[in-house]
Amino acid sequence: MRARLRQGRGRARKLRGLIELLTPYRWRVLAMFVSLVAATAAALAPAPLAKLAIDDGILRHDVGALDLIVAAFLASALIYAVASYAQTYLVGWVGQRALQDLRLRLFTHLQGLSIAFYSRNRAGVIISRITNDVEALDQLVEDGMATLFQSGLTLIGVVVILLIIDFHLALLTFLALPILFVGGVAFRIASADAYRLTREKIASITGYLQETLSGIRVVRVFGQEPRHVEQFRALNEENREANLTTVKLNAVYFPAVEFLSALVTVEILVVGGIEAITGHATTGVVFAFIAALNNFFDPIQQLSQLYTTYQSGMAALDKIFELLDEPPDLVDAPDAVSLPGIRGELRFDDVSFRYGSGDDAEYALRDVDLVIPPGQTVALVGATGAGKSTFAKLVARFYDPSDGSVLVDGHDLRTVSAHSLRSQMGIVPQEAFLFSGTVRENIAFGRPGATDAEIRAAALAVGADGFISKLDQGYDSQIGERGVQLSAGQRQLVAFARALVADPRILVLDEATSNVDVHTESLIEQGMRRLVAGRTAIVIAHRLSTIRGAGRILVMEHGEVVEDGTHEELVEARGRYWQLYRDWADQASAA
Repeated sequence: MRARLRQGRGRARKLRGLIELLTPYRWRVLAMFVSLVAATAAALAPAPLAKLAIDDGILRHDVGALDLIVAAFLASALIYAVASYAQTYLVGWVGQRALQDLRLRLFTHLQGLSIAFYSRNRAGVIISRITNDVEALDQLVEDGMATLFQSGLTLIGVVVILLIIDFHLALLTFLALPILFVGGVAFRIASADAYRLTREKIASITGYLQETLSGIRVVRVFGQEPRHVEQFRALNEENREANLTTVKLNAVYFPAVEFLSALVTVEILVVGGIEAITGHATTGVVFAFIAALNNFFDPIQQLSQLYTTYQSGMAALDKIFELLDEPPDLVDAPDAVSLPGIRGELRFDDVSFRYGSGDDAEYALRDVDLVIPPGQTVALVGATGAGKSTFAKLVARFYDPSDGSVLVDGHDLRTVSAHSLRSQMGIVPQEAFLFSGTVRENIAFGRPGATDAEIRAAALAVGADGFISKLDQGYDSQIGERGVQLSAGQRQLVAFARALVADPRILVLDEATSNVDVHTESLIEQGMRRLVAGRTAIVIAHRLSTIRGAGRILVMEHGEVVEDGTHEELVEARGRYWQLYRDWADQASAA
């Protein structure tokens, strides 16, 4: 009972969702329905007109009546042509606009989801939602709407016409309806799960394809092409089997409907023919009845075929709503204020944080209490898992603290809008992500209005201008997806220039030099002093050479700050930092 209630609520919600998509275009939808009704009425006219032509024109040798009936035929054909054109155009126009809105809504929603969401979900599966599932919904909106209403109206109109033409023959025809109803229900039950499974399988294929192509270099390095082909073959086979289930159902159901249609036609030919011979019916009645009978089974067939489109579209809509229902982990408070121009003071007020919830969730930060003055460069050091990256994520408000508060210039980050915070913050991650396009576009990404002089000045400051000038087209050189035309070090230098052009008040460098060679690292160190000058900077690095000049160093262990001081002070204290520095120095000398 509860399951049926949930299904009912789900169907109602999906219907509301479709109505919401179409509401902005209500007047065109209304015009579409008017043209659809006109086209349907015109399509139903030939059967009764044929009866009149035979009984009142041909058999009575009445040329005048026949001329009028022929004119009515031509008029109905013209109305059908014009109305069908309007209906087809309006269905396509409304459908494309509505789905354009849905894609934009999905993309906008994805922009607001948390980093944790993308850690839990594969990019390819998400892409499948906005491509394959929207495409399936496209077929439902464009093909399904017109078929549903046109076939429904046609079926109702044919029933009325059959009853008017010959009540007795109509009742004989309707004997097939219970069989059609039972068969339709059985087909619906059997196909519902099958169509949902096909959506899941195509999403799995898209997800695996995206992941494999993104990691193609790793696949090549380890010679794993055959294994990946085999895994893709297995996924492809699962998709084929899921689709074959729907094919088998269609192969049984639709020919059965056709066969039943043929049996009913034979029944009407026999009974109607006998009635015509015995004088209980006219030839025109039998001819018109058989002509109308085609319009009786055709809409039933079309509505049955529509159900396959409906199942596929509803399964896709389920997946789309699952994505739209995914709540952002972090949202601006209803009374969030826009953060004014900041000086850059950071305060951790007894901050603790743990990923996930529940008693088994371990703390990534515990009882961190400190103040970072504006303009100070603070380096975070410690072993992997010590809490350095979590510290930086809290500063950028990718997460909110489990306990305590993170404040910028006295503003609790939970009380300000995320955009006003991040527009004054720059982050250079361990692996610089560049977008396809030119070097110039990537450097100006955080500040699209930056001038050529500002872009070049930023590149000069971080040491990137040298290699950029040597590219074939300089700053206008295309760098490919993820910047594949550049080396890892060059990508990182471009990321530094991008951060500098954005002119952030708070800068986070998350192991930004770990993927570069020694020569490039020295270039970055030279530019880093320019990059952090006058800004509050959080520097995370495993290479301690990059942080010796920091004004302050925090040593972290198990989510706690265990040492705090300058490089000289911490070395002299001969504590944990001294041990880390000694080990790093030994490794560097050995290398």
